[in-house]
Amino acid sequence: MTFTALINVMPLKELLDPQGKTVLGGLNNLGMKGVHDVRIGKHITLQIEAGSKEDAYSIAENACQKLLANQVMEFYEITIQ
Repeated sequence: MTFTALINVMPLKELLDPQGKTVLGGLNNLGMKGVHDVRIGKHITLQIEAGSKEDAYSIAENACQKLLANQVMEFYEITIQ
């Protein structure tokens, strides 16, 4: 069975996000004063062949831990469909 893993990787809230700060400055320069914080991350979609939803989650989590996310600076969230 084929499952879709939707993965969001974001910088840890405790760490500075230089890309986010740059975008926030640009938005303010464009007159969008209502935006107070911007965080820039990654959205990754994996098509996984697995026997169950739990197996697909395990494969996606393994990919995050070994390659897709730097756990020192980022956290990830996985949704299996």
